[in-house]
Amino acid sequence: MRRIGVLMNISDDAEGKARLAAFRRSLEQLGWVDGRNVRIDTKWSGGDVERVRRLATEMVAQSPDVILASGSAAAAPLLQATRTVPIVFVNTPDPVGAGYVKSLARPGGNATGFLHFEYSIGSKWLDLLKQIAPEVNRVAVLRDAAISAGLGQYGAVQSAAASFGVEASAVDLRDVSEIERDIAAFATTPGGGLIVSASPVATLHRDLIAGGSAQATRDLLRTLLRRRGRSDLLWA
Repeated sequence: MRRIGVLMNISDDAEGKARLAAFRRSLEQLGWVDGRNVRIDTKWSGGDVERVRRLATEMVAQSPDVILASGSAAAAPLLQATRTVPIVFVNTPDPVGAGYVKSLARPGGNATGFLHFEYSIGSKWLDLLKQIAPEVNRVAVLRDAAISAGLGQYGAVQSAAASFGVEASAVDLRDVSEIERDIAAFATTPGGGLIVSASPVATLHRDLIAGGSAQATRDLLRTLLRRRGRSDLLWA
């Protein structure tokens, strides 16, 4: 029986389980059925950097035939743990820059896989933001500085910011309290916009980020209305 290790960089919530289910269905279509001719061992890191490193070491020690790495946060520690076990990565924006492969045409080594976007999409995020809200002149970029993708995505936005007439600043994703505090602090001044870069931490806290942004917008609007003496427009 073949053995497949799956290292997920997110939690085993509804979205994570849906991704894993899609992977299993695709394997079954190719004749590989878990428990019959293949054993699938799945580990979930929940976006925790230290946990994913420990899980990567544990997974390699089990000597699987191949490992599926979901995201850069999973691929990096796996490649540190082994240069012999085959690794297929997904949801990885810059495998060459991160050192996972030598080139896209000829990966070399023990890793190959799929990238889901290029960093140049950062300028498109700014373009869309300015179309939605032309008055925006400040942009906060939520990023995970612990992974190369977080630095690369922010760098792309920062490089394009001047051409859109905005000032970009980074907000590092570390823990829940920092996310709430930093979003609220940034939103105290009008003209701000928010870009959430792709990362397992952002996926894990997506509801918090969306809810915090909406609340910060409501708080700012209340403050502006009070300053203009339009308390009649305030809502609960």
